[in-house]
Amino acid sequence: MIDVQALMRVRQVVESNLGEKVRLKVNRGRRKCLVQEGIINDVYPSIFTIRINIDGRAMQTLAYTYSDILTSDVEVVVCKNNERI
Repeated sequence: MIDVQALMRVRQVVESNLGEKVRLKVNRGRRKCLVQEGIINDVYPSIFTIRINIDGRAMQTLAYTYSDILTSDVEVVVCKNNERI
């Protein structure tokens, strides 16, 4: 079971880095990982969104939960000082 305090700490860290460039490593299962760079776009009570630039023209918004970070399904690294969330 996920600790509520840990979930709130993760949310606070993500919220404090709103608008920052991040590198995502998403575990898709069966040794498949997706690595992308984007910007933390919005922070909501249960999820946060990241805006990804595709081909220099199109933008895509991805949404993840804070529990994704705690369960290591998503690894987020802030690019300004390489701190890991």
